Amino acid sequence: MADLTTHFLGIKSPNPFWLASAPPTDKEYNVRRAFEAGWGGVVWKTLGMEGPPVVNVNGPRYGAIYGADRRLMGLNNIELITDRPLEVNLEEITRVKADYPDRAIIVSIMVPCEEQAWKDILPKVAATGADGIELNFGCPHGMSERGMGAAVGQVPEYIEMVTRWCKQYYDKPVIVKLTPNITDVRKPAAAAKRGGADAVSLINTINSITSVNLDTMSPEPSIDGKGSHGGYCGPAVKPIAMSMVSEIARHPETHGLPISGIGGVTTWRDAAEFMALGCGNVQVCTAAMTYGFKIVQEMISGLSQWMDEKGFENTSEFVGMAVPNVTDWQYLNLNYVAKAKISQDDCIKCGRCYAACEDTSHQAIAMSADRVFEVIDSECVACNLCVDVCPVENCITMEPMKAGEVDPRTGKVVSDTYANWTTHPNNPGAVAAE
Repeated sequence: MADLTTHFLGIKSPNPFWLASAPPTDKEYNVRRAFEAGWGGVVWKTLGMEGPPVVNVNGPRYGAIYGADRRLMGLNNIELITDRPLEVNLEEITRVKADYPDRAIIVSIMVPCEEQAWKDILPKVAATGADGIELNFGCPHGMSERGMGAAVGQVPEYIEMVTRWCKQYYDKPVIVKLTPNITDVRKPAAAAKRGGADAVSLINTINSITSVNLDTMSPEPSIDGKGSHGGYCGPAVKPIAMSMVSEIARHPETHGLPISGIGGVTTWRDAAEFMALGCGNVQVCTAAMTYGFKIVQEMISGLSQWMDEKGFENTSEFVGMAVPNVTDWQYLNLNYVAKAKISQDDCIKCGRCYAACEDTSHQAIAMSADRVFEVIDSECVACNLCVDVCPVENCITMEPMKAGEVDPRTGKVVSDTYANWTTHPNNPGAVAAE
């Protein structure tokens, strides 16, 4: 069987599935249950400095976006960092790490952007025996208004400065957690690397308001008739997270920087996709909050079976394999031609493909009187909309045309649409045509 053991930043854990810094990792009781369920590691919910206690709302903290079957697609939260005393958290971390030496424990930290504040808290965290720290530069609500969280993560200079402090006063791995609430995530990632970060983790939650109560006219979750923006997470944010991960993985300034992937990981397949895009491991939150800690057992068995089928003996063998295939649009091969194909044996005659194509695309699907749907090759541009809206998996597929065949839409021989892709103006690496 495949070996799921990971050595992220030299931190050994039995599998690549870590719980992200969030409510599921807020106390010893939860973390012990998580480890007993099989999680390879946890990032302890963000600790703050000693002093006035953090006060969370005593009302709804979460809002949700549902799919048609009421499956949770996105979760909005307005909860702050831990509201439990720093010393209590440190004592619990010490006990749990001592009892589970084979599991990874990372401590998330957020204190004011002042050197002394970091210098004060880091030795206390180090004394717990935890395997590393994660700098929370991503929280978009509550703490950002106080000059922390995303307020730091949106300023590369601050990221570099604080990371340097942490590397100076802490001798174990430093992971910088990045905010997605920024135009170009490569800049804060590069700043973290310049500051000496051992890795970055992303994405943190996305600034959001998920819904408005049309009776009270206040955003949800609503606290005494008022609402606030919060952090959005869950399956719906996965595409955004993977795009940002891939940008860091392939950018010259950050290429090779270890990445811990976060954002909508719900299944083993999600994890494998993040890892193929360059993540050494993944962090999970919403899936655990939705289905409980034992969901990790499905992730472990699924990833192990897939790796066996593919012939991978350990996770490091496929980490980053998809990165070379992520490119900018102008590098896509315009000689490639495909056409949609409908399997009549699988078609349930619902008509979704026809309606979508006829009303909003290229009128490339014909419907007969007895509701047989067929592709009109002379109109099909292979946009994939019919595949996306079809409720039957693999009923509609995109079939590439072979070189030398005539494209009925353009009348040109496939691969001769442009004489030579290496000379085409859409290819910035093209050589001048003779």
